[in-house]
Amino acid sequence: MFLIYFAIIIIVPLWAQMKVKSTYKKYSQVPSSSGMTGAQVARKILDDNGLYNVAVEETPGFLSDHYDPRSKVVRLSSGNFHGDSIAGAAVAAHEVGHAMQDQEEYAFLRFRHALVPVASFGSNISWILIIVGMLAGLADLLLFGIIFMAAAVLFQVVTLPVEFNASSRAMEQIVSAGVIRNDEERETRKVLNAAAMTYVAAAAVAVLELLRLVLLYTGMTREE
Repeated sequence: MFLIYFAIIIIVPLWAQMKVKSTYKKYSQVPSSSGMTGAQVARKILDDNGLYNVAVEETPGFLSDHYDPRSKVVRLSSGNFHGDSIAGAAVAAHEVGHAMQDQEEYAFLRFRHALVPVASFGSNISWILIIVGMLAGLADLLLFGIIFMAAAVLFQVVTLPVEFNASSRAMEQIVSAGVIRNDEERETRKVLNAAAMTYVAAAAVAVLELLRLVLLYTGMTREE
């Protein structure tokens, strides 16, 4: 059972990463009917929604695309910035979806931003407390580690509605903006869904690990 558990927490994230890479690779070679580059897609959607203050910039790396809420910049990897593929359009629209969330002060996005310092601290210190607590047989120390870890897990769980909402906005925007035709919606949705699976896998594994530690703590307290 123990081996099955670890196989799951290793295999599921790897499968999700392979899925998004293979899907992206496939549709990055399929040009969109509009012929617009990712940069043009992002700029059009931003302008259509009055986000003239948000810039679009190229950033190095593979699938390094992201929205920076502090600088108000949508950053697209070189392939998506210059390319005119369905995958590039989907990714660009998704990142603009985050910019739209930021403008509207989307509740889950604000909550996730508020969790950043707590989650960062929790992920850094939790395993130290957990390992020391288990090795020393100190249930209270293990409990503190679990509490700190729970903050990091909560961050990953809250990320799910943020990402799904950004993808939903992306589909709506690229269709209404005429970036893709109706017959291209299926392919675009595949790209967005594959990317979302990486967040689902990460959250699922984090929750499973947290539950395992809670059971470990429960067993330790019963032995005392």
